[in-house]
Amino acid sequence: MVNERDVLLNELAQGLRPMSEGIEWFDGLGPEDESVVLLSLRHHCVQARAVAGDAPESIRRAGLRPTHTPAVLISRGRIDEQLGKIAGLRPRDERRKAFRLLIAVLTVADARRRELYCSGGCAHWWHHLSAAE
Repeated sequence: MVNERDVLLNELAQGLRPMSEGIEWFDGLGPEDESVVLLSLRHHCVQARAVAGDAPESIRRAGLRPTHTPAVLISRGRIDEQLGKIAGLRPRDERRKAFRLLIAVLTVADARRRELYCSGGCAHWWHHLSAAE
């Protein structure tokens, strides 16, 4: 089932909406909704088959320094576990960084998925967002 949140997250990851709009939207959420969004992004990243090698490009795209907590986390250990830790960060400023990083991970992983598995066409609704405009 498609919901507005998932459409927005995928539009951000595909560059169909500016990240500034995504951050403004995320900043308007309460703590509980932030958690839901971060966990949803984690799920999308896993579904897009994110790999540890996506970390450097994702950190760069998110505009994070390598010393920022989400950047440190994604650079260590199993990617699926690290994505969960990033989604679980609590301080507000870390959550905003986590949001930016998880969008970037989704961007990188989904672009690879499109190229490898969906280049000949697919039924993934999120790969047809620009066509629906």
